[in-house]
Amino acid sequence: MTRPRTILGLAAASAAVVALAACSGGQAGPDGTADGAGDEYGLVQAGTLTVATEGTYRPFSYHEDGSGELVGYDVEVAEAVAEKLGLDIAFQETQWDAIFAGLDAGRFDVIANQVSITPEREEQYLFSTPYTISRGVIVVNEGDTSIASFEDLDGRTAAQSLTSNWYELATESGAQVEAVEGWAQAVTLLQQGRVDATINDRLTFLDYVNSTPDAGIEVAAETDDTSESAFASTQDGQALVDAIDAALAELQAEGVLAEIGETYFGADVSE
Repeated sequence: MTRPRTILGLAAASAAVVALAACSGGQAGPDGTADGAGDEYGLVQAGTLTVATEGTYRPFSYHEDGSGELVGYDVEVAEAVAEKLGLDIAFQETQWDAIFAGLDAGRFDVIANQVSITPEREEQYLFSTPYTISRGVIVVNEGDTSIASFEDLDGRTAAQSLTSNWYELATESGAQVEAVEGWAQAVTLLQQGRVDATINDRLTFLDYVNSTPDAGIEVAAETDDTSESAFASTQDGQALVDAIDAALAELQAEGVLAEIGETYFGADVSE
C-alpha cells in the first residue's frame, strides 16, 4: 500500500534535481561546502542540513559501542541525502517527546527518526518519500508450518505486550495472549516453546535475526497494511522536501538505500 505523499508533482521533482545540481556547482567555501549551498531551502544553518534524531534508538539512531560515534540506519540515510544535496550535516539529539516541538521552533530542518506517516501528522507537517517501509509479521520457530496466516492464530498462544497494537491484532485473530514486557521476552518464550508465536514489526524481526543469525525463528505471515517512515519537515519546507525526494530517488536507483538496509537489517527496507 502506497500512502499519498505530501510533495509536488513531477515538475517539482525536476526542479529539485536542478536545485541539486545548482547546490554542487558553486564555489567551494573554507569548509569544502559550496558557497550559498542550500540558501533556497531556508536552512537553520547555511550550508548545513540540521537533523533531529534520538541517538538512543537502535538500530536507527544510536551510539556505537567503543567509539561512541552516532550511527544507525536513519543516520546513514540522512548523511547520504545531505551529500547528494551538497550540504554538510549536523545532528541534534533530541528526546522523542520534544522532537516535534523542536521542529516547530525552528531548531532543526528535518526529523530523521523513523517518523511514521499518519493522516494526523500530514495535517501539520510535510513528509519526504518514505525511506523505510515495513509490515507487521507473525514470528514462529523455524520449521513450524502449523501457522501460515493470521486465521491460524485462532486458539493458539501469542506472546505480546499488552500496550501494543500487536496485542490487539493477536486478540482479534483469536489468539490467547501471554503478556510480556517486550520483544526480547516474547522471543525467549517462543524459543522455549512456551508460546506458539509473537506478532511484531518486520524491522524488529530483521534487526534481531541480523544480529542473532542462529535465533531459529522465521516469519510465517505478514499484514497487508504497511508502515511508512520518512523525513518530516514543517509546512514551509516544501523546497527542501522536494530536494530530499530527488536525492532519495537517486540513492534508491544507485542501490545506496538497499546497501544501508543490508548493513543494519540484512535486507532492503526502503521499498
